[in-house]
Amino acid sequence: MKALKIGEIVIDNPVILAPMAGVTDLPFRLLCRQQGAGLICMEMVSAKAIFYNNKNTEALLEIHPQERPVSLQLFGSDPNIISEMAKRIEERPFDILDFNMGCPVPKVVNNGEGAALMKNPRLVEEILGKLVKAVKKPVTVKIRKGFDENSVNAVEIAKIAESCGVAAVAVHGRTREQYYSGQADWEIIARVKEAVRLPVIGNGDVDGGAAAARMLEETGCDGVMVGRAAQGNPWIFREIVHYLRTGEELPGPTVEEKREMALRHAKLQVQYKGEYTAVREMRKHLAWYTMGMPHSARFRQKINSVETMEELLAGIDEIFR
Repeated sequence: MKALKIGEIVIDNPVILAPMAGVTDLPFRLLCRQQGAGLICMEMVSAKAIFYNNKNTEALLEIHPQERPVSLQLFGSDPNIISEMAKRIEERPFDILDFNMGCPVPKVVNNGEGAALMKNPRLVEEILGKLVKAVKKPVTVKIRKGFDENSVNAVEIAKIAESCGVAAVAVHGRTREQYYSGQADWEIIARVKEAVRLPVIGNGDVDGGAAAARMLEETGCDGVMVGRAAQGNPWIFREIVHYLRTGEELPGPTVEEKREMALRHAKLQVQYKGEYTAVREMRKHLAWYTMGMPHSARFRQKINSVETMEELLAGIDEIFR
C-alpha cells in the first residue's frame, strides 16, 4: 500500500473520508481519523456564505489539530467570490483546498453550483484557474461521472482541472441524475486515470477492504474515498487499511465497541455543539450505529423523541446492553 501525495502533502494511506454535508462535522471526523482514515474531508462550505459572514459558517470551518491532514471543501459558482474567499481563509489550518462539483442536492444544483457545474466546462476552467492562482495550498476537485447519462464528461472535466494546475481529482462513478442509486461506474474512474497524470481518487460503492482493493486494481486509481459506508461505521477505515496492508479481513466491531463509539460521539457532539444541537444531530448517527441490530427499529423511534443528553445516553445503554 503506497502513501498518497497531493501537492506537497504526503498522506500515510490512500483511504479518504468523503465530504458529506450534515455528516462529516468535527466530532465525526475525529473518530474516523482515529480509526485510520489517511485524509479527512470537511463538510462543504459556501464561498458566498463566507463572503457574507454567515454566522453558521464559522462552526463549519473549525479544525482540530488531531484530524490533520484535512481537506476543506468550498462550493459556489462565482469565480471571483470563490478565489477571493479561498484567499481569505487560507491561513486556517487545513492542508488541502477542495472544490465541490459533485453535490446533487436540488437547492445547490438549482443555483448552478455543485454537480450543475459539470454542464459548464468553460465556467469550470475559469473557476479552477482563478482558484489555483489565488492560494498556495494544493487545490483538488471532486466531480461526478457527468450530469446525466447523455453528458458523461468526467474525462473532459479532469483534463481541464489538470490544465489549471489542480493537484488531484476525486471521481464519483455516478451521474447527478443517479444521486446515490444504482451501481457506481468504476470504468469512468479508470478512463479518467488514463487521461490525466495527476492523482485520481475513486469514489462510489467502497464498502470494505475487498471493495477498496478491487477499485484500486480495476481502475488504477491512487486512492479510495469512502462516503455513506462510513456512516455509523468509523471502523471501516481500520478495516480497509488492514486489508490493503495484509489482504486479511478484520472482524467488525463488537457490540461493546459500538456502544463506546456511540458514547464518545455523543460526548464530542456536546463538547463542540452544546446539548440542544448534539441531541438532535446524534439521532441520525445512532440510527446508523444500530442498523441491523435487534430491536433497532423500536430504538430509532424512541431516540427520535428524546430531548436531553441524559435521555440519549440512557437510550444508548439500553440498546447496546
